[in-house]
Amino acid sequence: MIPREFDYHAPQSVPDALSLLQQFGDEAKLLAGGHSLLPMMKMRFAQPGHLIDLARIPELKGIRESGGTIHIGAMTTENELIWSKVLQEKCPLLVEGARLISDPQVRYKGTIGGDISHGDPANDHPALMLALGASFVLKAASGERVVPADGFFVGTYDTLMKPDEIMTEIRIPVPAPGTGYCYAKLKRKIGDFATAAAAVTLRMKGEVVQEVAIALTNAGATPLKARAAEDALRGKAMTDASIAQAAGLAMGICDPAADQRGDAEYKRAMTGEMAQRALRMARSRASR
Repeated sequence: MIPREFDYHAPQSVPDALSLLQQFGDEAKLLAGGHSLLPMMKMRFAQPGHLIDLARIPELKGIRESGGTIHIGAMTTENELIWSKVLQEKCPLLVEGARLISDPQVRYKGTIGGDISHGDPANDHPALMLALGASFVLKAASGERVVPADGFFVGTYDTLMKPDEIMTEIRIPVPAPGTGYCYAKLKRKIGDFATAAAAVTLRMKGEVVQEVAIALTNAGATPLKARAAEDALRGKAMTDASIAQAAGLAMGICDPAADQRGDAEYKRAMTGEMAQRALRMARSRASR
């Protein structure tokens, strides 16, 4: 199929983009990398009358670290995340996750803000954002607000972002030195969405877990924070038995949808396996 007829707009500043959003209201859609929206338009699941392309707005791109926080423009591409010296040094989990997203062609065009704001539980960045304690800057003509990643995702393709808002920036607290990390992802082939995946950050003191975050991809209607699994590990020695227990607790919150990647039981089991792999790798990378 082909999309319905639409008008194309290419603003060169955030105020101009917001003005277009106000002018066209529900008839307008924002275009970031386009890998989610354009297929939906071709199938006519989305039928905007006006397409607002954010690619020509320079203030929406870039990566910098300031005052213990990493600031990432929402239109920064996956490839730019991978090659960022700031992220390689300060937040390698995000680099690891970006490397596992689709294929090089997609990574050259796909953007972190588009991935997050689409609200697809199969996308990789939402779970990474939960594990990293990120927050999102949302801007409207009426003002700006900062929303934590934890709570931002409220349903499949549904987030707290309002129709008149643009995600302008992602903010990530710089992980403490020596933080272990891993994004373990099972997929059928290069370029596929995850059958199951788990993102972990971990701080250790000797063999005892000081702090841990576990987030799951494609295990429910939204990315999931495995709080009971985190609580079971925190303040205790990290052993094979405690890792298995945490993985079991993570599996307990899963409610995956059956699809061509497997039935719910299989995907739940693979989520537990990815959680164990991520925890073990994060433990091996954590300074004690």
